[in-house]
Amino acid sequence: MAAENGTEISQFILLGFSKDPELQPLLYVLFLTMYLITLLGNLFIIGATGSNPHLHTPMYFFLANLSLTDNCYVSTTVPKMLVNTQTQSKGISYEGCMSQIFFFVLFASLDDFLLTVMAYDRFVAICHPLHYMVIMNPWLCGLMILGCWVLSVLNSFLEILVVMRLSFCTKVEIPHFFCELNTVVKLACSDTFLNNMVMYGAALLLDGGPLFCIIYSYYKIASSIRGISSARGKYKAFSTCASHLSVVALFYFTSMGVYLSSEVSESSYTTTFASVLYMVITPMLNPFIYSLRNKDIKRALNTLFMRGTTKRSVIPH
Repeated sequence: MAAENGTEISQFILLGFSKDPELQPLLYVLFLTMYLITLLGNLFIIGATGSNPHLHTPMYFFLANLSLTDNCYVSTTVPKMLVNTQTQSKGISYEGCMSQIFFFVLFASLDDFLLTVMAYDRFVAICHPLHYMVIMNPWLCGLMILGCWVLSVLNSFLEILVVMRLSFCTKVEIPHFFCELNTVVKLACSDTFLNNMVMYGAALLLDGGPLFCIIYSYYKIASSIRGISSARGKYKAFSTCASHLSVVALFYFTSMGVYLSSEVSESSYTTTFASVLYMVITPMLNPFIYSLRNKDIKRALNTLFMRGTTKRSVIPH
């Protein structure tokens, strides 16, 4: 089959979840509901941490950034899928597909780096509590967030540049509901050796590196907690990082599940459904994990709701 230059491809076809038209309304309602819950949940976390002076600490500063990233993360893929489902259209332009890949890789990497920074924050808080505010000063916190953004943008630019050099066949069908990087590369008609090298290298350095840092941080945290004499002290120390540890476990377990399903199963639909776990469900559950397991967030949310209720009650009808 003759290959064309990638820039001459007018559009890709997103096959989505099912070809059955009767399932489309159900999928639309389901994903719209999850998307709205994700947006509202993360916005509540951002509002609670921003409006409560007691939460103006490094830990909640990083949490607000994670919530903002999660909202951007789901917004790169779900809205387009909802539009396609509603209009019964499966097309996405070449430019739209490349943009989707760029921003998806960007916010996925940013999520990974923020979880690593938050693990370091918990390490300093538990292992060096007397020097916590000195070490985790506003300048360092801002610098770490900037570093997360710079690394994520550079990685995303590198990934998209090697994708844009590829040539695709005249009819390109993507067995997914968005332009997933690995899937798009597999559909190319030209040589993808460089793409595979970049993808696996980035996965090793930018996924494996942060995971190693998180594991090492929690190894040191566990060692410090074991050295605490009182059971109450151990529980208090562990409770400060329980929410973050739960989010990390959810993020990496679902990501590994998607990877394993793509390697073991030959069904593209199995991989597509598995992708929903870390692309939609994980960002949706993160606000609930932090709000249900964190008393400070609960109090801040209650204050935020009460303040909003009070303002509505004083408005004359």
